[in-house]
Amino acid sequence: MPYPYVLLSAAVSLDGYLDDTGPERLLLSGPADFDRVDEVRASVDAILVGAGTLRADNPRLLVNSPVRRAARLAAGRPEYPLKVMVSGSGDLDPAARFWHTGGDKVLYTTGAGAERARALGLAADVVALGDDLDWRRLLEHLHDVRGVRRLMVEGGGTIHTQLLRDGLADELQLVTAPLLVGDPAAPRLFGPGGYQGGRLRLVSTRRIEDVVLAVYEPTAPGTGPRPAAADRHWLALACELAAACPPSRTAFSVGAVVVAADGTELARGHSREDGDPVVHAEEAALAKIDPADPRLPTATVYSSLEPCVRRASRPAPCARLILDAGVRRVVTAWREPDTFVPDADGTGLLTAAGADVLVLPAYESQAKAPNQHLL
Repeated sequence: MPYPYVLLSAAVSLDGYLDDTGPERLLLSGPADFDRVDEVRASVDAILVGAGTLRADNPRLLVNSPVRRAARLAAGRPEYPLKVMVSGSGDLDPAARFWHTGGDKVLYTTGAGAERARALGLAADVVALGDDLDWRRLLEHLHDVRGVRRLMVEGGGTIHTQLLRDGLADELQLVTAPLLVGDPAAPRLFGPGGYQGGRLRLVSTRRIEDVVLAVYEPTAPGTGPRPAAADRHWLALACELAAACPPSRTAFSVGAVVVAADGTELARGHSREDGDPVVHAEEAALAKIDPADPRLPTATVYSSLEPCVRRASRPAPCARLILDAGVRRVVTAWREPDTFVPDADGTGLLTAAGADVLVLPAYESQAKAPNQHLL
């Protein structure tokens, strides 16, 4: 999953509108929240908006604080985050402030849009994604080619909708303002679409003058071989559970979480849980779930280490326990080394039985941390 961490940032009225239909932009928050947004901008590698936001607001998307810009430079980072524009048509105003303020800019567009953008002479690196705008290709390019690890998305509603619907948003920072718009012609934050099921997790709330900032994380796992942002959150939790294992010289420390398709946590476990010297993480977690639970066939098992395929301590290895439970999706951080079992290949057993196995190597170092004495 070579994508940046994607943070959606928006402010809305109580009835969910981003703006009204007046000639001037509706200011939904005040100076304190604007300063908070500036702080978030200073913390990221890139800021992304769509063509609709460019046309409606003509934004500059700068880090306004000189102190924050100086801190970025002192840390060896560019003074300003990379500015990212997304437009299918490439039909954009070359005089807009976006192109002529701040640091580097990149435009992601289609093949036809790239031709149009280059003809207009836009002051940006133009990247053609093909016949359509493919968000996964876009995020992969940002990560691998532009080195973006944290991406802030500031709009508009169509882009927020697409990223959340496709399971690509890691975090939503939503400010709610105490006013009502009530105009059906005004732009809303989220539009219709096939969103992932389940509730988002409320991480924190904060009052800022007369607005409220709420921070949410997605919980619903991805489907099949396609990763979703929530997969990263759950795998990080599995790695945290691994760190809580009693240390051993003869077995790995592993954490596991079983999550239903709607994002409900069904169970968690870790190696040597409750004083059992040979219990494995996936085994401990699955033992806490009713085998008849109808959510198991569409659930995901998150394990900090690839589920085992052979073991001496119990009759069935964890890969077999997962399959026998009906689970057909596993996300892990680290393939099992040959430290205790030569040619370990739990993934092979799982995939041969039709399960999808995803490895997210970004979490490998976290999974290895409590096992360094064995490596």
